[in-house]
Amino acid sequence: MIFETIVTTAARDGRPHIAPMGVRFEDDIAILAPFRPSTTLDNILATRAAVINFTTDVRVFAGCVTGASREWPTLRASRVESVRLDGSLAHMELRLDELLDDEQRPVLHMKCVHRETHAPFPGFNRAQSAVVEGAILVSRLFMLPPEKVDSEMAYLQIAIDKTAGDVERIAWTWLNEAIAKFRSDPSHPQ
Repeated sequence: MIFETIVTTAARDGRPHIAPMGVRFEDDIAILAPFRPSTTLDNILATRAAVINFTTDVRVFAGCVTGASREWPTLRASRVESVRLDGSLAHMELRLDELLDDEQRPVLHMKCVHRETHAPFPGFNRAQSAVVEGAILVSRLFMLPPEKVDSEMAYLQIAIDKTAGDVERIAWTWLNEAIAKFRSDPSHPQ
């Protein structure tokens, strides 16, 4: 099973990097598989650390994949050389345990060394789930046919219309703007 999370890392100079990423878990091991090139991968290889953040603020997912916002407040992690999202509900601090190198997509086995809960998880509403799915679509615009994107976004719009609050509407707007911008760029074949 893959869980959609926000992974935070820090460069050697402390500069934070925030990225949505699907993560698998096997007991106390988190398995990350970033595609190359990847700032997340570079930071983990440099510091051997990362943090998985659990949040219901779907603007973070949409903001990272669209470029609408990549600046989210972070705090120093407690036990690893990294940062965590300031507004996360919970986080897991990880240390690199094993690297299975690959030219395209290395697999990182990260051992959990610390967990903290900051607020209760109220559950996702349908609009939050729709934004996360929309963010995944936007991250794959270069490889998906426009008809598929349009069809899936139209279906996800139903959840936005029925259950979104202000945060979800902002994130949804960013996703739609990113799709329009991608399609207006003549370097992207349609």
